[in-house]
Amino acid sequence: MLEKYRLNEKRSFSLADFDPEDTAGIAGKEDIEAEFEALKDKLKEHQEKLFAGKTNGVLILFQGMDCSGKDGVIKKVLAGLNPQGFRAESFKKPTADESAHDFLWRAHRVAPAKGSIAAFNRSYYEEVLITRVHDLIDGKEASKRLKHIGHFEKMLSDGGITIIKIFLHISPDFQLRKIQERMENPEKLWKFDPSDLEERQYWKAYTKAYEHAIKATSTKRNPWYIVPANNRWFRDYLVLRIVESALDSLDLSYPEVDMSQFRLAAGINESSK
Repeated sequence: MLEKYRLNEKRSFSLADFDPEDTAGIAGKEDIEAEFEALKDKLKEHQEKLFAGKTNGVLILFQGMDCSGKDGVIKKVLAGLNPQGFRAESFKKPTADESAHDFLWRAHRVAPAKGSIAAFNRSYYEEVLITRVHDLIDGKEASKRLKHIGHFEKMLSDGGITIIKIFLHISPDFQLRKIQERMENPEKLWKFDPSDLEERQYWKAYTKAYEHAIKATSTKRNPWYIVPANNRWFRDYLVLRIVESALDSLDLSYPEVDMSQFRLAAGINESSK
């Protein structure tokens, strides 16, 4: 199932090839509820082994148009993880300090350590998306940055960090409905940003920028996943399957313990009484 949504360097790609309404033939949320809970339990078990072994780290990177559900999927899929080994990072407009460094600096300093999982709500890819759409950089600079991103991700992978890159795919009509819901619901109004409406006029430009970035950085080792996100329940289910599968492939295990050291320590304690 996951192969349908996975992109690597050998696969041709256009966002138009993916239907934001797609649910992989699953009728509704009730059909996957039991599996969803079982997958969450497996994910927790994987995290415990990851934290104990400290041989690998995991970076889960979420990109998508405004209202694609980056916050929501992190809450619903990853919120049950042990916070001792998990954190979420949000990438807003760079601060003055961040702008004084190279564009990957702020991401590298919060990349996950071995034994931990980090989720990026937006990421360093913003530096080839919003900057390109609004002509803050030209095509030559965008291509240069994409090469740096590829090298950066290879370096992380070589250091034991598994990178899971997810694009949450929604339609323009769906986005408009979500914006209207935010404007009409007092409990969601705080999420509304007038710039969301302004950015809608750049939909085609963002689509082009995303396709360029995804094509340039999809590799066998660090592929992208295009996740249909109009149906929130399917979005959450598919993301959970992607993340659980990635951790399962690491074949994690608890570190071996030398029991003789414990017996020795116990003997010393007994003799000292």
